Amino acid sequence: MTQRAEVEAGVGDAALDGQTAFVTGATSGVGREVALALGRLGARVVIHGRDETRGRAVADDLDALDADPAFLAGDFADPDAPEQLAAAVADRVDSLDILVHAAGAHFRNASFADYDGGVERTFAVNQLAPFALTETLRAQLSLDRVVIVSSEVHRRADGGDLARDAVTTLDGYEGFHAYSRSKLANAVWARALAERTDLSVASCHPGFVPGSGLWRTTSLPLSLLMRVFDALSQRLVGRLVDTAPEAAATPTYLAVADDIERGAYYRDCAPGDPSDAVTDDALADHVWNVSADLTE
Repeated sequence: MTQRAEVEAGVGDAALDGQTAFVTGATSGVGREVALALGRLGARVVIHGRDETRGRAVADDLDALDADPAFLAGDFADPDAPEQLAAAVADRVDSLDILVHAAGAHFRNASFADYDGGVERTFAVNQLAPFALTETLRAQLSLDRVVIVSSEVHRRADGGDLARDAVTTLDGYEGFHAYSRSKLANAVWARALAERTDLSVASCHPGFVPGSGLWRTTSLPLSLLMRVFDALSQRLVGRLVDTAPEAAATPTYLAVADDIERGAYYRDCAPGDPSDAVTDDALADHVWNVSADLTE
């Protein structure tokens, strides 16, 4: 039986006719499944990704669902990409009912993104770009709901990892730690965004999908492990990993459910218990201010 994220999330009967959604990172994995779920539920779906070929393929799938899709290409390591994407979205729609931040990256080697003064690439792609895109969209059109895909690996980082000096240096770089730091920033930012706006916003842990494009540029040992997991049958590793529709269930739920807890961190389609850092009000202010300062 074909799995569907909206069914896994318990919102398969929802009707999104007349609503518009924008899903970043929608060319594979969780983002793709969320986009398809929203399309099946009746929404018009705009999608983003780096790969034109994959993007066109997902757009074709959405077109078959009568989701009136548009694909927008953009590399979140480019500091100009969020403004360009926001302008492209605003050219197509007057309002956004749903914005899902599913784009994410994990880099094997240390490098700076092309921000003034230098910003570690993982933090730039996973935190600064979504922040800048959201703020630019808020300034240009009506926005109602924001879903931020974080991860349980946020627990491997702490508030000190989010100091400005920590995200603007490559000293001591380790790819998985950089990714964990960015996912902590995502969950903290969701709380800050809820405090500063009237948006329906939440962050979530999606699930673990070895075949996702996220792991293409990770460290060699981890990349090989992901390939092994992806090659093994679901029967053998089903308790350790998720299918893409299963992993997409919680972000789909947050995009669709009538009542969500604003600023909360969700797991398995329900509010979860994040690390203490996520609920630190001072850290929320800090992440907001650093993100705003670095994206000016």
